[in-house]
Amino acid sequence: MNKQIYANIALLTVAVIWGLTFTAQRVGMEFLGPFTFNAVRAILGSISLVPVIILFKLLQKKKRKQYSPEKTRARRIRLLQGGLACGLVLFLGMTLQQIGLIYTSAGKAGFITALYIVIVPILSFFYKHKITANVWVSVFLAAVGLYLLCCQTNMSVAPADLILIISALMFAVHIMVINHYSPKVNPIKLSCTQFFVAGILSIVPMFIFETPDIHNIWLAKDAIIYSGFFACGVAYTLQIAGQKNTSPVVASLILSLESVFAVIGGFLILHEVLSLRELIGCGFMITATILSQLNIPALKELLNSADTKSK
Repeated sequence: MNKQIYANIALLTVAVIWGLTFTAQRVGMEFLGPFTFNAVRAILGSISLVPVIILFKLLQKKKRKQYSPEKTRARRIRLLQGGLACGLVLFLGMTLQQIGLIYTSAGKAGFITALYIVIVPILSFFYKHKITANVWVSVFLAAVGLYLLCCQTNMSVAPADLILIISALMFAVHIMVINHYSPKVNPIKLSCTQFFVAGILSIVPMFIFETPDIHNIWLAKDAIIYSGFFACGVAYTLQIAGQKNTSPVVASLILSLESVFAVIGGFLILHEVLSLRELIGCGFMITATILSQLNIPALKELLNSADTKSK
């Protein structure tokens, strides 16, 4: 298999882990405030990657390239810049998502968060990235799916939904920032740094707005371990590694499947149930994700022909 297929498999694994994380986050919120939960899980995610960094350093000791002091310093500065940028955007996205989860279900939060699949192509377009015809069709289908999943018949949007929509914007920006830095720095070190930054940024409002309690943290330990070790340490590292060999638009479409797995987790663990309308929307999203991965010459030829006629 080529590198892009491996990258897409890695991103699909991320979608599964993240989807089930919505359930863990809902469980954790029964004991902790959003800032406390995010601070603990982000720091745990950062710490969990330290042994991996050390192990890779030992295994690659003989193969490592020797850089001049100037290049070594430049690489460290680039890593710090990437870690700060990714960490800040991740902090904003995680915080808004966690607050939104207080007022809505895990499944619905997963759906709204997946709005980044629509936002990323728009951002990519402004950065003059080439977007293939089948990906644009996939984005349209995904947008229809998200409409069916998130909007009521009267088109109303609850305050919690608005918070989650802004969170989706932050995650879209996060994908773009990762796409910029992941080819330039060590992905594991970048992941470790971004979680440390997000954790530190969460600690400040944690002490201002909440009262951290060791007993409650212990009660939420299962949700914290899953959200910190798997969702942060494992999933975000796979995301950074996977985005090295695929486009940000395709990455966002694959990652959007987290909404489907959020529903599955909410149904199996929290007993949340989807309406027929929401199930149809879920089907649109699955179709969009599969279509984004297919090479369909006929579809490209049809769309290119339509584009030529329009000119």
